[in-house]
Amino acid sequence: MDRTIEKKRGIRKQHIIWIAGGGILLYLILNMLFADHTSTLKVDREKLTISEVQRQQFNDYTRIIGQVAPIATIYLDAEEGGRVKERLIEEGAMVKKGDVILRLENSTVHQEIMNSESNLAQKENMLRQTRINFQNQMIETQRSLLESRFDIQKKKRHFKQQKSLYEEQLVSRETFLEAKENYEFASEMQKINRRKAKNDSLIMITEMNQLETDLNKMRQSLILVHERLDNLNVKAPVDGQLGMLDAEIGQSIGRGTRIGQINVLTNYKVEALLDEHYIDRVRRNLTATLDRNNRVYNMRVKKVYPEVRNGRFKVDLVFTDSIPEHIRTGQTYHINLQLGQPNEAVMLARGGFFQSTGGQWVYVVDDSGESASRRPIRIGKQNPKYYEILEGLKPGERVITSGYDTFGENEKLVFN
Repeated sequence: MDRTIEKKRGIRKQHIIWIAGGGILLYLILNMLFADHTSTLKVDREKLTISEVQRQQFNDYTRIIGQVAPIATIYLDAEEGGRVKERLIEEGAMVKKGDVILRLENSTVHQEIMNSESNLAQKENMLRQTRINFQNQMIETQRSLLESRFDIQKKKRHFKQQKSLYEEQLVSRETFLEAKENYEFASEMQKINRRKAKNDSLIMITEMNQLETDLNKMRQSLILVHERLDNLNVKAPVDGQLGMLDAEIGQSIGRGTRIGQINVLTNYKVEALLDEHYIDRVRRNLTATLDRNNRVYNMRVKKVYPEVRNGRFKVDLVFTDSIPEHIRTGQTYHINLQLGQPNEAVMLARGGFFQSTGGQWVYVVDDSGESASRRPIRIGKQNPKYYEILEGLKPGERVITSGYDTFGENEKLVFN
């Protein structure tokens, strides 16, 4: 006989599966909500450089590389063109002002001198002849005036005699009038001769003055031509060292061609190139120091060049007191250029991290010393040893300052 079999109550197999699945799902949800998803990377602590953040005096300077140069360079340009005839002094030799370095030859200059001397001789002869003519004319004029004066005296005397006779009616009126007219004519002619003599004298004097002026100009021109001849000898304009001489015997050199230079060695300067980042902070008279052979030499900025080329600009520095011994043109010096006054600041040692982060963030070691986390910072000034920290770090904290190239974008580093 059939009977109804009742279902057993309790936990069945499918219930266990459901519970396990729900637990796993709950775990995943909680893990998504509360678990730490920070990307981490294990690194070897022994290969890291860790520096401590400090608060102390920050020296605002930069270290630059400069090259020694003469305090001044005088360039030699050919004042007169010609062919190199003789080379008297070689490069590197010391010269005195006025020493002949090169001798040039130029036949055109010699021809011009001959022409100028010939023209000058002609003008001088013309002036001499004019003076002789003037003297002869003056003699002739004086003779003419003398004759006129005596002629007037005779005619005046004759006129007075004829007047007396006419008044006594001993001569005719015509004879009297003729004597009178002769006397008046001679008087007027004397006036004309005097005016002519004066005008002739003025003309001759003006002509001679003009000739004198022309002669002076020709003499000056001849002096200039002789100077051109003297300029065929290329001379040292100052005392110094002949640094470069680009002229060989037989070479033709045009007027104005640069053929060499003289380095003035009475003092030296140091030429340096700085990154354009400093162009607003570098100005004349900033101080600098050079440490050489355990001695510090003081310097100052003499000139700042405004042009920026390839991201750098140039400055000239000079020594303010003593200069290093055995200094030579072309030597390279490492110089500390002071950009501002020292001040109290939070500082972090320089390191390779800056190339990877641009100074915008660093890895800061936690208190346990077992890991380091990424943190944003803000950097101010910098010198060859330290960065000035404006925000993000406190004194006493430790920071990884070695390079970050192998860390990728991980936000946390765990030390092995």
